[in-house]
Amino acid sequence: MHVCILENDSFDSRTAPHISRIADLFVNLFRKAGAEHWSFDVFNTVHGEYPESFEPYAAVVLTGSRADAFSAEPWVVELRERVDALLARRKKLVGICFGHQILGYCLGAPVGRAPQGWNMGRMQYRWHEPAYAAAHGSVTFHLLATHQDQVLDVPPGARLLASNDTCPVAAFAVDDHVLSLQPHPEMDVTILGNLINMRREKLGEEKFAAGLESIRHEHEGVAIARLMAAFIARGSPGGPQRPDQAASAPDSSSTTRSEKQ
Repeated sequence: MHVCILENDSFDSRTAPHISRIADLFVNLFRKAGAEHWSFDVFNTVHGEYPESFEPYAAVVLTGSRADAFSAEPWVVELRERVDALLARRKKLVGICFGHQILGYCLGAPVGRAPQGWNMGRMQYRWHEPAYAAAHGSVTFHLLATHQDQVLDVPPGARLLASNDTCPVAAFAVDDHVLSLQPHPEMDVTILGNLINMRREKLGEEKFAAGLESIRHEHEGVAIARLMAAFIARGSPGGPQRPDQAASAPDSSSTTRSEKQ
């Protein structure tokens, strides 16, 4: 399986001293989820990097970012244009946080500041889709979240997969070619703890303390990544593998590559 990662931000040493690229979190996560032999190419959209063609890839993963999905920044505008084209071709897409918001925006949903302000910490979500709940083995799951923007309504033509009280559109899907999640299966508690500490003043003392307390417990990132991997390979957690999506992958461990169009 050959996967394209569109990396929409970068870490600084204060946020993630133990890892150099956001894309590395996704590669490591998929490996833990059983995709040891998948290969990954990484392109940093902030720097204008895109593949010459998306055709070789079984799926495209859109990472998180500090940027607003509705921004007029030139690189965000270009990213939305690229996503519009991929959606029109029904390319398989997986979006996380900012990537989730980009997909929502491009599909026609309102995207903006969350009414309750920042969501920071380990959050519980509830599945609305029986197939995902059955594959996960529970009607609820816990993931790490850090966002002040969110998708405010289910996009036209999409189905709601998961929500909670402060994030009513936490995950959605479109047929078997779009899977989109607001929280972060790829993130670890060290990185989120650093972000919570860096945003203490913005959060206020109550949310700051609650966020730190919540990450004393682990989240279910690997379990959710297994569902993501199943979606990439089969289109749904329990569906048959689609031959047209089973792109060839080398027998060696996953690699990353970056190139400019």
